[in-house]
Amino acid sequence: MDTGLYRAALEPFEAETEELLPAGAEVFEAHTHLGLDEDGRSLDLATLLAQLDQAHATGACVFPLHDPERRPAYSVPNDRVLAWSAESDGRLVPFCRLDPSEGPVQEAERCLALGARGIKLHPRAQSFRLDGPEMNDIFAFAEEARIPILIHAGRGMPPIADDLSNLALRHPGAALILAHAAICDQGILTTRLRGHPAVLYDTSCFFPVDVVQLLARASTERIVFASDPPYGLPAATLYLLLRVARQARLDEDAVRLMLAGTMRELLSGAPLTAATPPRRGGEITLPGRLARVTAYISIVGPALFAGAVDQARQMLDLAIAACRDGDPGDDAAELDALHVALSAALRLLDEDEGGRPAFDLIYRANARAATAPASR
Repeated sequence: MDTGLYRAALEPFEAETEELLPAGAEVFEAHTHLGLDEDGRSLDLATLLAQLDQAHATGACVFPLHDPERRPAYSVPNDRVLAWSAESDGRLVPFCRLDPSEGPVQEAERCLALGARGIKLHPRAQSFRLDGPEMNDIFAFAEEARIPILIHAGRGMPPIADDLSNLALRHPGAALILAHAAICDQGILTTRLRGHPAVLYDTSCFFPVDVVQLLARASTERIVFASDPPYGLPAATLYLLLRVARQARLDEDAVRLMLAGTMRELLSGAPLTAATPPRRGGEITLPGRLARVTAYISIVGPALFAGAVDQARQMLDLAIAACRDGDPGDDAAELDALHVALSAALRLLDEDEGGRPAFDLIYRANARAATAPASR
C-alpha cells in the first residue's frame, strides 16, 4: 500500500475533525466488537485500542462478534471479551452477548458477576423474534439490574418496530441502545418510542443521510457516537457525526452529549439529560453536483462489502467523474477536494481490493459530499 498517498489524502479530513471537535470534548464509542466472526472479519485488542486512539476516544463499549465458538450461550466469546476488557486499563466496558434460545438470563447473571455492564442482542445473526417470552425475561432482567441493552437495528432485518416498541414500552426501566440509527425501522421506532425515558440511537451507519435524518427524528440527548468496528472505523464515523452536527447547527453542549456525555450518564446510572425536541428539520438541501457524487459513492461501500470490486470501481469512477466540472460555482472547492480524496481511494483500491484505507477515504468523502452546505 502507498502509505504516503493515504496519509496525504487523509490529512485534510483529520485537520477538519480537529477543527470541528469541541475543545476538551471527550469521545466515547458505544458499539465495538472483539474476536472473530463467522463472516471472516476479526478484531484484536491492540488494533481496537489503536483505532480508538485515532478517534481521540477515551473508551468504548465492547462485545463479541458472531463467533464460531458461541455455543453454548456465548459463554466462550463472552469470557474472552471480559478478559480483554480487563487488559484495557479501564478503557473498554464489556457487554455480554446473548442468544435468547440458550439460557440468556443465566448467562447474563454469570457475566454481570464477572464485570459485564450491559447486554448485546443481534436478532438477525441469532435469527430470533422480539415477541417471544424469552425476550420479556431478558428485558425484565435488564430492568431489574439497571443495565442497558444494545440491539442490532440495521440492515438485514424484517420490520421490527411494532414488536420492539411493545417490548420496550412494557419495560421502561430497561435502557435501550438501537444500533445503526435504527435504520431498519427508523421512522416508526423514533415515533413510537418518543416517550420512552431511555431509548438511545447509535450512529454506526454507512450512509450519511441516515444520521442526518436521525437528527430530524430523535433528540440529540438520545443520540450516541458509534462506528461498529471491525466493520466501521471510529475516526471516520467521528468525522461524519461532526459534519452532520455542524450542518444541523448544533451547539457544543449538544455535540458533547452525543460524543460521550449521554453514554457516560447511562453507564454510571445517573439520570439522563432531559430529552429536547429534534434540533433539525426534515428537509435535506444539497447542490445537484454534490448530490450526484454522494449517490455514486453510496453504492461503492456496499459493493466492497459484498465483494463486488468491479462494480465498486465503476461507481467510484462515476463519482470521480462527477467531481470534474468546467463551470465554476459555490461548490467548486468541495468538488476539487472530493476529486483528490476519491482519486487516491481508487489508486489504493487498485493496490489492495480489500484495503481499509480506500474504504476510509470513500466513507469520509461521502460524509463531506452529503453535508457540503455546512462548509458555506
